[in-house]
Amino acid sequence: MYHKTTGYKAFSVFNYILLALICITCIIPLVHILAVSLSASAPANANLVKLWPIGLNFDAYAKTLNNDNFHNALFVGLKRTALGTVVGMSLMILAGYALSKDEPVFKSRSIYTWYFLFTMLFSGGIVPSYMLIRNLDLMNSIWALVLPGAINVFNMVLLMNFFRAVPKELEEASLIDGAGQFRTLWSIFLPISMPALATISLFTMVTHWNSWFDGLLYITDYRKYPLSTFLQTIIVQQDFNKINPDVNELKHISQRTVKSAQIFIGTLPILLVYPFLQRYFVKGIILGAVKE
Repeated sequence: MYHKTTGYKAFSVFNYILLALICITCIIPLVHILAVSLSASAPANANLVKLWPIGLNFDAYAKTLNNDNFHNALFVGLKRTALGTVVGMSLMILAGYALSKDEPVFKSRSIYTWYFLFTMLFSGGIVPSYMLIRNLDLMNSIWALVLPGAINVFNMVLLMNFFRAVPKELEEASLIDGAGQFRTLWSIFLPISMPALATISLFTMVTHWNSWFDGLLYITDYRKYPLSTFLQTIIVQQDFNKINPDVNELKHISQRTVKSAQIFIGTLPILLVYPFLQRYFVKGIILGAVKE
């Protein structure tokens, strides 16, 4: 009956209004970028474009999609995201499954758990990390972007808690039927952990897709930049040499519209993936919230 009280109804209205405002503040910047990317050069440079394009044209998208450096950066970004997600999820699933076992089954479990938590709180820093990657001869390699952050300890702990919530009877029945630990993980734990796996996979994908600093740190050849690093050098550093500017073309196409087009194209992969994983969020996002 609590949901019929005046206080609860007032809280619901306030909650809906607050969430609507938060949604609007998230969507407006994306709509503005789309409007600028579709506008003519003069109003874009004069900062006249707000939420609707002025002088509709697609020249900036044509310029972007015909840019070889942008193609390379997009390919490296997709490659990094795919490799990083596969490698990261594989390691986090194996580590989370092992650490979800009780002490008699996995001896020294608490030592390994504290080791992981220690690395979450304290890191070696930028200089030791850079020296390690350089000494491993991984500079200018895609693995320099994938391996250092392969395991996100926070996400691994979420998976560990989700695995610990799986009924023990299911695991015991699997082991009694002759399955080993890998078979039990593959056939029992992973199918019923899809909400957690989908949620953490999306977190991992977004992290790799948006990471740009490690690209600047470990990649010295700009032709091997991932898309996020490529965009950062254009937007923040204002280095337009990487988009192969043509003086004659830039007379008609604003650099601002080209940047906006590249930003919008860069966000599309995550926007396209999100709807397919969104249905798992309700269950996946609250994993580990309930304790017994």
